[in-house]
Amino acid sequence: MHIHDWLPGLRGSMIESTTNMTTSPASLSRLVALDAFRGAIIALMVVVNDPGSGRDAYGPLQHAQWNGWTSTDVVFPSFLWIIGVAITLSLAKRMEAGVPRSQLFGQILRRGAILYALGLFVYLFPTFDFSTMRVLGVLQRLAICYVIASAIYLTTSIRGQIIWIVSLLASYWLLMTLVPVPGCGAGHLDVDCNLAHYVDRMVLGRHNYHSTGTWDPEGIVSTIPAIATALFGIMAGHILRMKRDLAERTTWMFFAGSLLLAAGLICDIWMPINKKLWTSSFALFMAGLDFILLAISIWWIDGMGRQRVVKPLVVMGMNAIAVYMASELLDIALGSIHVQSGGSNISLHTWLYQNVFAPIASPANASLLYSLAYVGLMFLLAYGMYRRRWFVRV
Repeated sequence: MHIHDWLPGLRGSMIESTTNMTTSPASLSRLVALDAFRGAIIALMVVVNDPGSGRDAYGPLQHAQWNGWTSTDVVFPSFLWIIGVAITLSLAKRMEAGVPRSQLFGQILRRGAILYALGLFVYLFPTFDFSTMRVLGVLQRLAICYVIASAIYLTTSIRGQIIWIVSLLASYWLLMTLVPVPGCGAGHLDVDCNLAHYVDRMVLGRHNYHSTGTWDPEGIVSTIPAIATALFGIMAGHILRMKRDLAERTTWMFFAGSLLLAAGLICDIWMPINKKLWTSSFALFMAGLDFILLAISIWWIDGMGRQRVVKPLVVMGMNAIAVYMASELLDIALGSIHVQSGGSNISLHTWLYQNVFAPIASPANASLLYSLAYVGLMFLLAYGMYRRRWFVRV
């Protein structure tokens, strides 16, 4: 199966797209908005991950320092949420075709293992120093949440899945607020003193995120609410599979998203919205935002017939993992290769930024131009693969 059949969404047909707002569940594969949404996520991810100068990047293209959120903080939960959508649409179809659950479990575990291994490779490249290898990370969290959310989907009803969501978010909330941390006490949620970072420091040790050293933004305890994020995507998939016309399904998605947004803002009073801790309020708020964004996308792209306008995003979305891997590995390579410039030994990344982009714009705009050029390069890669019908398989 092509990776875009399950991560992080379903493949949409560029040829058999629909403009009929009475689309049935059988024609879900023709919802171009699913591919476009995934493509928009990966494009924004490349923009925020690969600036010319992280220090000079515009505020919305940087993560929130701690509590609160920016547009950058929307990327990862959206990537994870759309996996949940894909789980429902893909696994439901295969179960209806008579594929045994045992076979599905085996395939899920294999894909999760491969995705986890790809994540390890990204953090090992190019030195392959296993002594400080980052054990957890972006692809690793995607793999863990994909496997667990898929298992929950295959073994529970919609009611059971809702119970899982509530239990995961409530359990994380209780852990973070009631379990005492040595030297800090209970209920602390600041960067230097909280349960999640304490567990990462004790368990992961030298295998934490190199930029922090002692904790991982994709750490152990904070994976609990991240699983709920994938389950929220599963709920969206259930709505898209309803035997109702497309307008009604998108309305239900918009309504559900609005409720989740409100719930996230209310919960922010007691547990602040925080991406690095993936707080319960963050999971609620971001899931609500994704429900609304996908509902609007489906209405505008498939309902109003705007498929041609978003074709570049669809092309990017159809090889999301290939684009992500290429963007990360190339950025690491550009940072690892050093050249002499003005008597200094600087990275090729810095040389390109200083000599090509910095002279033609202000620091913030130069950094953005570098990011956009990088996205353009990734689009050329995706377009070349699309033209040759090359899709990454897992």
